Amino acid sequence: LLVESGGGWVQPGGSLTLSCAASGEGLDYDAIQWFRQAPGKEREGISCVSASGTNTHYADSVKGRFTISRDNAKNTVYLQMTNLRPEDTAVYYCAGKSTFVRTWCDVGSRSMDWWGEGVLVNVSS
Repeated sequence: LLVESGGGWVQPGGSLTLSCAASGEGLDYDAIQWFRQAPGKEREGISCVSASGTNTHYADSVKGRFTISRDNAKNTVYLQMTNLRPEDTAVYYCAGKSTFVRTWCDVGSRSMDWWGEGVLVNVSS
C-alpha cells in the first residue's frame, strides 16, 4: 500500500514536498514513479527513481524544478517541488513497479504494480 501526503495549496513560485510512504512491505525492489493528472488532462509521468536510488528521470515539464529522492530505511519516496506554477495544479500519485534491476526506472512507463490514492496540489494566488 502506497500513501501520499504533503499536498495542499501554495502560491506560484512556492514549494511543496510530497511524500510517498509504503506500508506492509519494503521498497528495496521497487522503482517508484510520480504521476500527476490535471483536470481534463491525461495522467502523465513526471519523475521516477530506481530501487537503488542511483537513477532518476524527469519529464521536461518539471526538470530543474522538481527533485525525487528516496529513503529505503523509511520506506518513503519524496518529491521536492520548487518554483511551482499554476499549471502544476493536479492530483499527484505515486506508483511502484517491482524489479530486480535495481538501477532501472522509466518516467514514460505506465505499467505499474501498485498505486497510491493521490494527493491534490493547488498552485494559485
